[in-house]
Order: sequence, then C-alpha cells, then structure tokens
Amino acid sequence: MSRDRRPAPDRQRPHAAAALDVGLVVAAHGRHAMVETPEGERWRCHPRGKKSDVVVGDRVRWQLSGDEGVIEQVEPRRNLLFRQDEWRTKSFAANLDQLLMLVAVEPPFSESQLTRALIAAAAAGIPVLIGLNKTDLPAADVVRERLAPYARMGAEVLEMAVKADPEGTLAMLRPRLQGRTTLILGPSGAGKSTLINRLVPGASAQVGEISVALSSGRHTTTTTTWYWLDDERRGAVLDSPGFQEFGLRQIEAMQLASLMPDLAAELGQCRFHNCTHREEPQCGLRAAVEAGRISASRWRIYQELFAELSQTRW
Repeated sequence: MSRDRRPAPDRQRPHAAAALDVGLVVAAHGRHAMVETPEGERWRCHPRGKKSDVVVGDRVRWQLSGDEGVIEQVEPRRNLLFRQDEWRTKSFAANLDQLLMLVAVEPPFSESQLTRALIAAAAAGIPVLIGLNKTDLPAADVVRERLAPYARMGAEVLEMAVKADPEGTLAMLRPRLQGRTTLILGPSGAGKSTLINRLVPGASAQVGEISVALSSGRHTTTTTTWYWLDDERRGAVLDSPGFQEFGLRQIEAMQLASLMPDLAAELGQCRFHNCTHREEPQCGLRAAVEAGRISASRWRIYQELFAELSQTRW
C-alpha cells in the first residue's frame, strides 16, 4: 500500500470538462468551498460525490445546480503544501508561488517547527521567505543569530516590525508579494493576523462574510483563506491557521538530508552510499558538523527527524 496519503484531486467525470466553468477555490470548510469566477463572483459549491479533496488555491471546473455550484473536477496542481502525522493529513493550500514563514523575536519560536515547514515546502518545490517580525525589540540580535544558519544556506530572511514600523514593513514586502500567490505561515504570536490586516484592509470582514456563506461560523477561521492584494487580482496572500505540530510522515527518512540545504551541500562525501549519517564511519556530514559548516542545532534537528521518520509506518 502506498505510504503517501496526500489528497488527490477529484477524477474527471465522463462529460466534457471543457464545457464547464473554471473557478478558483478561495476558502473551504467541510464539504463546501467558496469558488471565485474569473469575473470576481463567488459561489458556494460542493464537490460531486461524498469525498472532498478540494483545497484553497485549487482551480476547479464547476457548474450551477440550483442556488449552489457543483465541483466536477479539480485541475492538475502545480504543488500542494501539506503536513502529515500518524493520524491524518492536513492540507494548507495548492498552486503556491512561495511560502512566507513568519517568526518573531518574541515569543520565542521553535526551530524544529521552522525546519519542518521548510522541509515540507522543499519537498513540494515551493520557494520560501523567512520573515523575522518585531525586530524593534531588544532581543532581536539573539534571534538574528539563531537564524544565521538559514541565511548562510541561502534562505532570504526579511526583517520587519509590523506594529512599530508598518509603512517600512509594507514597502519592503509588497515588491516580493506582487504578482505572486504567497501562503503565510507562522506560530501564534508571530504577528501573522496583524500583517494580513495591514496588507489587506478589511480582511477580518472577509472572513466573516465567508463564514456566513459557508455556514461554518467561527470555524472558518481554522482554514486557509485567500485574499487578493490588488484590484487586478494578480497577487494574493493566503492566511493559514497556526499549528502545534507539523508532521512530515510523507517524507522518507533517507530523503531527509537532501531537503535540508546545508546538509544537502555536504552529500556525496560519505564512505557508504546509503549512509544514514548517524553512526556510520567516515560520514561526510558528521565531518561537516565538526568543521562548523553545519550548525549543532540543525544537526540535532536532523537526528530527531530521522528517528521520527524511521519509525514503523502504516
């Protein structure tokens, strides 16, 4: 049985899909989704059949049926960002141009959670920006040092102060978001909601409107929501709920090092071609750790993740 439980798009029905309307999924809750037409109209829709694999960012083919729409087909996805643990798979969004992983000087962020999100994005082929918020606080230099290994491995770390310097933050961010679909992830307290509301005035009102339309009340705020950044609808940000755990069960343990750029740069130097980089002699990665090319914190996270992903699966 396949180990990959990622959601699969609905299969095409026998009729000609080309004759159906094309729409963009901008919100989803349970078996209902909000689908936006190319003209900007939004319709409450549900998928044909009992199972729904539709996620925000999907392009779908649909048709009206009474006062609702029916999703007949999900178009092929460019990518899908999701997390997977022992019990379930949780999709964030599809067809992304980039991920903005937001952390803050305070409260302290988990480097393990940051790494997990970056690995999931790398596995999906999604470029990542790391946003460091609240750089006006005294502990900023300490956090900059924590993020230094990520900058050295090529990650772009954007410093911002959403509350203290909103205009400067937006002036720095907007050129990087323009014309792109960006998912914003971040732990509680990082300032994600404040940033979304700065980028999209009225975002809170949109959440309320979608909640009423999908009859999901406050629960809509636990799902990803799409916001346009401009009237021409070229750039968008997606606000996704916070998370306590970020499972990576979709990743094979032996694939892990290749998805961590600082470790991947040292591959090919081990004595054994199937080296797990844990106890084997003459391991190139352990030599890189001893030489300081791989940080101790990153190496510790690799060891923890490898042990986790090596456990018996379903």
